[in-house]
Amino acid sequence: MQAWLRPYTAAFRARFLLMLQYRVAALAGFATQCWWGAIKIMVYAAFYESAAAAAPMSLPNVVTYTWLGQAFLALLPWVADPEVGSAIRTGGVGYDRLRPLDTYSYWYARTLGWIVARAVPRAVLMLVAAGIVLPLVGLEAWAWQPPPNAEAALLFVPAFVLMVMLAVAVLMLANVVVAACLNERGVNAVLTPLVIVFSGSLVPLDFFPDAVRPLLHLQPLAGLVDIPFRIYFADLRGVAAVQGLALQAAWTLALIGVGRFAMARMMQRLEMQGG
Repeated sequence: MQAWLRPYTAAFRARFLLMLQYRVAALAGFATQCWWGAIKIMVYAAFYESAAAAAPMSLPNVVTYTWLGQAFLALLPWVADPEVGSAIRTGGVGYDRLRPLDTYSYWYARTLGWIVARAVPRAVLMLVAAGIVLPLVGLEAWAWQPPPNAEAALLFVPAFVLMVMLAVAVLMLANVVVAACLNERGVNAVLTPLVIVFSGSLVPLDFFPDAVRPLLHLQPLAGLVDIPFRIYFADLRGVAAVQGLALQAAWTLALIGVGRFAMARMMQRLEMQGG
């Protein structure tokens, strides 16, 4: 491992291991997400029973889309990193500034460890429950289906990696706003509905009206749910899948660039009091 990368890896590992200790929270989140996943699937099943011909994707794909969304719900950047807000209010950000590290990369690594550790236990439990247990008890129609072919499975790997990187890039922008405002409540109140709706977490973006659908597929939050999940069940394949990956990568790089610029401006004006 390169020497310059070691401190950031250590920051990720420390935050990841810390968050893994919250096992009860993971179990509670898993139970809640199972409940809401089942409710959403029942709503979709009722819709498809009466209007299947008008649906833009098949019911099995929608079911898999729903379980994927519930499994990776904690990866969505709908709340700013609470540790950043605490560091700003207590003056702990001063220690971050004194470290011989790039502050943006350091916060990025810690935030990455935070969201990944929250998501991993729930995703594993969801895979077991929705992908293994449901078929075993005769509920194959409601189960999480595997990718339909090897191409979809292989393309989902970079799509998932880019999904996580994009989520952290969005969170870093939220963290910068929190550092400037000294409070995360306003940021979270705005960020949560935007992410839920425009990522495709509430309903797949293909269910939106035709007039707005092309714009929804191009905006950055589509790379959090809509693009990787449609790659998973091969709704996006071949050139379309590669274009989806390129869009995810472009928005990730763009948001990282904006985040770096915003953090540099914020740190120039940051004032710390007390002692």
